[in-house]
Amino acid sequence: MRPVMTHLAFHVRDLEACVAFYRDWCGTVEVHRREGVAWLAEPGKERDFIFVLLEGGPGRDQAAGDYSHLGFALDSRDAVDVLAERARAAGILVWEPRQDPYPAGYYCGVKDPDGNMIEFSHGQPLGPGAEPLSESP
Repeated sequence: MRPVMTHLAFHVRDLEACVAFYRDWCGTVEVHRREGVAWLAEPGKERDFIFVLLEGGPGRDQAAGDYSHLGFALDSRDAVDVLAERARAAGILVWEPRQDPYPAGYYCGVKDPDGNMIEFSHGQPLGPGAEPLSESP
């Protein structure tokens, strides 16, 4: 038997603010709701992988040098730049767009309402624009 990853779950301080953030910034849709719990998914992948938000968490204000994050792929470097500019205007841009060696690609980082870091990237071996994973590009 091989386990299959189906979801991640996080406690959050403000459920409504986080649901709105992941809808507006990450394009997720709400697929289930009950008191204090929201299930979010990428459209079309509702039965493959979900992100569960649980109300009542302490929040997560990451320390400098803590690169824990959720990653979302975009379809171009320009899309990363556009999103970064939008995040800068909203005051939530934490990592300016940058190119790192393969397989990190081109990315920027923003902070969600609970303090979690969210990476938006292009050119990683995952998602839109993915190239086969290898030791070198």
